[in-house]
Amino acid sequence: MPKTFLLFLPHQNSYIMPLKKTPFSKDTKLAELMAEDRRLLLLLSRFGIGLGFGDRNVEQVCQMNQVNVNLFLMICEIYSNGDFRPGKEELQRIDLGDLLSYLKASHQYYLDERFPHIEEHLQNIIEACGQKYGPMLSHFYDEYKQEVMRHIQYYEEEVVFPYIEALLNGQRSNSYKINEFEHNHTNIQDTLDDMMNILLKYLPGEILPKERIEISLDIMDLSDDLNRHSLIEDRILIPYVELLEKA
Repeated sequence: MPKTFLLFLPHQNSYIMPLKKTPFSKDTKLAELMAEDRRLLLLLSRFGIGLGFGDRNVEQVCQMNQVNVNLFLMICEIYSNGDFRPGKEELQRIDLGDLLSYLKASHQYYLDERFPHIEEHLQNIIEACGQKYGPMLSHFYDEYKQEVMRHIQYYEEEVVFPYIEALLNGQRSNSYKINEFEHNHTNIQDTLDDMMNILLKYLPGEILPKERIEISLDIMDLSDDLNRHSLIEDRILIPYVELLEKA
């Protein structure tokens, strides 16, 4: 299987580390998984799972929400353990259509919620910076956002996903193969680093320090989430589609 470059490469010392202690099984209470790793809360809305699930276990909650429990657990594993790689038999227990729905929901989350939230608060900082740093900070943020949008909104949504959906419908194409996906992943960590350096190192200390810390944390959380999104594509989507192509 071809190695896929992550869309957003983390810093050397901040790679996704295994954190989980609670077993990822169908019988585990969902609330226990969420308490073990708070990042898993981000997955719920993407699967259409609401809060208020009480003491129900993972399988019960997934059944209530018509979610493939094997896919849900697999993605939870990748979010909490960057070293996890599902095997061929595990991949065959999930539904590729459900995976595409999850990835599309993730895209909507980034575009409709995360970026607007960051932009709302970042604009206050840009305006407070004046002409010395404001235009530069705005430029790096716009470059970062546009690169994300080019990849997920245009390439994945308009090229990759339609190709996979055609495969699922029995339509084969000689003009594209899923291993081309790796060549279209983009590392824009340098742009992210430039933006964070301005926010944390170079702006005068009196310019909205609390808001700068908050927006920096938001940007780092978004980058971390996008890293995991790329791992899901690398560890689940690509090997699964390769199986379809060889079938």
